[in-house]
Amino acid sequence: MPVTADITATYRGPGRVMDRLLAAGQREDRALALLMGFCALMFVAQMPRLAREAHFTGQELNMLMGGALLGWVFMAPLGLYALAALTHLIARLLGGKGSWYGARLALFWALLASTPLLLLHGLVAGFIGSGPALQLVGLIWLVVFLWFWGRCLWRAERGDYDAV
Repeated sequence: MPVTADITATYRGPGRVMDRLLAAGQREDRALALLMGFCALMFVAQMPRLAREAHFTGQELNMLMGGALLGWVFMAPLGLYALAALTHLIARLLGGKGSWYGARLALFWALLASTPLLLLHGLVAGFIGSGPALQLVGLIWLVVFLWFWGRCLWRAERGDYDAV
């Protein structure tokens, strides 16, 4: 299934999509592609806010975008891998039987599937700025992301699939 169709299906049932991703077998290239796709889209989502900030503060837009690129495309993946490992360890302590790969896939997929809301958040930050609308969109993203991640991690930690 195309990624966009899977993202749409995740809003209807994140567990079913996660089961399908796990059933495809362990593919680190797929997990890394999902993570890098999220990081690239997160960088794009920052552009309207950065343009607004550069306009109002007189800062150089290229410098702001360079910092965001460094942060999201080069540094964030390292932290997200560590976060996935930590959640897998916590799940193990709570009786989870899944794999390291399953925990990574759950986090990376939940992040990528929630990017439509992050893109909306970036537009609101760029066109409206800080305020109740931005906070509402951010809260909606957080709730949706945590729902996706929780459901996907629960499915991955059941341990009843072929991945090692």
